[in-house]
Amino acid sequence: MLLASSGVCWSADFQKGVDAYHTGDYATAIKAWSPLAEQGHVYAQAMLGSMYAEGEGVPQDKQTAVKWYTLAAEQGHVYAQTMLGWMYAEGEGVAQAYQTALKWYTLAAEQGHADAQAMLGVMYLEGRGVPQEHPAAARWYTLAAEQGHAGAQYNLGVMYGGGQGVQQDHQTAVKWYARAAEQGHADAQYNLGGIYRKGQGVQQNHQTAVKWYTLAADQGDANAQTSLGVMYDSGKGVQQDYQTAVKWYTLAAEQGEANAQRNLGLMYLEGRGVSQDYKVAARWYILAAELGNAGAQYNLGVMYDSGKGVQQDYQTAVKWYILAAEQGEANAQRNLGLMYLEGRGVLKNHVYAHMWGSLAVMNGDGLGEKVRSSSEKQMTPQLIAEAQELARDCLKKKYKSC
Repeated sequence: MLLASSGVCWSADFQKGVDAYHTGDYATAIKAWSPLAEQGHVYAQAMLGSMYAEGEGVPQDKQTAVKWYTLAAEQGHVYAQTMLGWMYAEGEGVAQAYQTALKWYTLAAEQGHADAQAMLGVMYLEGRGVPQEHPAAARWYTLAAEQGHAGAQYNLGVMYGGGQGVQQDHQTAVKWYARAAEQGHADAQYNLGGIYRKGQGVQQNHQTAVKWYTLAADQGDANAQTSLGVMYDSGKGVQQDYQTAVKWYTLAAEQGEANAQRNLGLMYLEGRGVSQDYKVAARWYILAAELGNAGAQYNLGVMYDSGKGVQQDYQTAVKWYILAAEQGEANAQRNLGLMYLEGRGVLKNHVYAHMWGSLAVMNGDGLGEKVRSSSEKQMTPQLIAEAQELARDCLKKKYKSC
């Protein structure tokens, strides 16, 4: 792309380097271009910068790449300006300097270079080298997106979907996601799948959701693999197929996707798509729970509580119930109340049992009422008032350290 975009009448020596480069004879290309670059030939300088950056025909040397990119960039070479901006932004071959990166990106972006425009959008979005300014980010993304830059199209979709720097507009978000997705952008494909699943800005269509999830999942996108597993698990947009659900959950789980690990644990727990295996279920729940997945923490608490797949251990059950309860997981709050009510893994405490039962009810768990009412039978009005006050305080603290 760099060579084809020069738009100049090349000298015989430069053309010799071009021909060699295209056949993979990098040593000859370096030999042809080095003297030209020393004489100020801008395209030779830019190509040497690229070759040193990538280690083509020479040992990779980012500092030398910066040297040649700088010489070409100072002569207005748009690709060199863009690459030099990237080197400064990432601290490759030069000390990281966002303001200098911004300078070079801006020069290239003003010449219409889509990559530079997209990177400039990132700088304004994240406030690197400039004060954070979402409208400016959206403007630069738009310029790049209109040239077909898939990354900018995806980012612009995110901005319209969330109303960042632009007025929220789900239909426009869909437009940009679709353009990026059609170019194979996995994140855009995943987001587009979610939009069709939920019906945001489009008519809800589970089959179309499956289509986009599949395209992203086939590229290894763990979130899409998880979502595709859910679709096969529930039979939405596809014929229900537990084995295929397990396949996609496994691929995502092996990448460390916590929701997939939790879902895979449930498949092994219930024997859906796989042979029932409580120990394997527990292993997947542990991985997800350690990543902070509240559902997995609750399910792991249940397994330690009941001794399924693990040695029964009430104290460990309480540990996982607490972690899930602190994230607002109503089932865990109810079970934690029950542990306090019965004195399993903790000292019996009707006040705390009442508190957690009340919190579970507030979060929609009807069974929490049984825990609360059972506690009240053993409590004085003063203790009930204390438990109610503790529940209000816990709610204010968002369930932390209650």
